[in-house]
Amino acid sequence: MRVKEIALTLWDLLKQPELAPKAKANYKKSKSRPMQEKYDALVETMKSTYGFRIRKWRNSMSGCAWELKDRRGNVSRMLESPYPKGPMSCAIFLHEVGHHAIGFHVYKPRCLEEYKAWEWSLQAMEANGIRITERVLKRRDDSLRYALAKALRRGLKRVPEELIQFLPQHMQLTP
Repeated sequence: MRVKEIALTLWDLLKQPELAPKAKANYKKSKSRPMQEKYDALVETMKSTYGFRIRKWRNSMSGCAWELKDRRGNVSRMLESPYPKGPMSCAIFLHEVGHHAIGFHVYKPRCLEEYKAWEWSLQAMEANGIRITERVLKRRDDSLRYALAKALRRGLKRVPEELIQFLPQHMQLTP
């Protein structure tokens, strides 16, 4: 007597008998996702163009880009960001890539570097045919307001002209 023919519990009697699996050729192929393919290609292009490594794909909508230098002077470029799956995560990813593209410590003060990285990010989105949504623009504006307010709290004396539009509402520019 075969074990499979004996019901081990009463629930086994209620189960439908297992049918032989259908041939895989009969199953419909899942729809391809052209936008995700575009995002995947963008990630690979950016990694090969700017020579950075992904340390970690974040679950949150935040990112970080940095460079490490060893004793010999070799530079390792690192990045953490959400994996691009939509316009917002793509904008954040490209913003972090923008830090590598424009270079670190090229623009002073730091809030101007943030502005340039966002500017680079939006240009890259446009060049790659990725939609720039209102939410992406709001995220950029909020990020730059935060960066400028932080710089002002830390004693920034002169606000760069590009960032005047991002001054916090309670602050006024004195000539």
